[in-house]
Amino acid sequence: MRALEIQSLTGPDGVAVVDAPEPTDDGRQVIVDVVCAGVSFPDLLQSKGMYQLRPDPPFRPGFEAAGVVRSAPAGAGVAPGDRVAVWSRGCLADVAAAAPENVFLLPDEFSFEEGAAFVLNYQTAQFCMVHRGGFRAGESILILGASGGVGTSAIQVAKAVGASLVIGLVSSEDKAAVARDAGADEVVIIADDWKDQVIALTGGRGVDMTYDPVGGDRFLDGVRALARFGRLVVVGFAAGEIPSIKVNRLLLRNVSIIGAAWGEAIAMDPPLALQIHSELLEQIATGYIRPPIGQILDFEQAAEAYRLLDTRQAVGKVLVRLRPDPV
Repeated sequence: MRALEIQSLTGPDGVAVVDAPEPTDDGRQVIVDVVCAGVSFPDLLQSKGMYQLRPDPPFRPGFEAAGVVRSAPAGAGVAPGDRVAVWSRGCLADVAAAAPENVFLLPDEFSFEEGAAFVLNYQTAQFCMVHRGGFRAGESILILGASGGVGTSAIQVAKAVGASLVIGLVSSEDKAAVARDAGADEVVIIADDWKDQVIALTGGRGVDMTYDPVGGDRFLDGVRALARFGRLVVVGFAAGEIPSIKVNRLLLRNVSIIGAAWGEAIAMDPPLALQIHSELLEQIATGYIRPPIGQILDFEQAAEAYRLLDTRQAVGKVLVRLRPDPV
């Protein structure tokens, strides 16, 4: 089968499509014929040796995909022929293998493209925003990096939960359009006074939550934009810089900073992923959840998918297609 391989920790330049053996059916894993696979920011970080999982090259990347079940153990909750989304390692390949608790039936209304864009970003949003951050109906939220796959999923989860106001922060007018299409009520384009613009949109109060997958120099103003008793949820560091803060700032208005790592959570509590999937299915019924798809590339162009992320040209979810949709 074809599989992506990271041959050196040099980012997109180290990515290659190779011939690899298919995963074997050991009677414990679900085997899936992959139709589409997602390329996410953790994939890019891993290709540079900057992710918390740091395998030595060569290794096979890819954390999420959608396809059709080829085989499944008894009691797996899925059966051959089922349309599924998958969370596992080595998903950027013609065939993927995953533990049953990391295989999720696709809603009938979802395409394979939407399925490949669903698990990582939406599970992250639901866990980080709701489980860790305690976000609830009637609250306001500021979402940093609101045009990427992580940001657009956070917008939609916030709307499905019942947010009173969803503000997206982006770097350009083109990206503002993506955030608006995803459901943001207001969008602010980065400028020297963006924090003041956010506060003005809340009538001077500030937001109840800042959702931060970016870090870097946006983090501090994300804290400053909080209302009293607000909280900033640390999701990731797409800007490449891990920020720091003088903790006396937390005392000024009784604000909190919350670390949230979905991957660590489901590693320690594997059934949690299926629980979150069940919650997301209820949210899909609200009509707010529909993964925005960005670029879809042929599998042979997978290195270009990495470049789109590396140069911050990606909007929505970047996908690669492995095979046509089954008839």
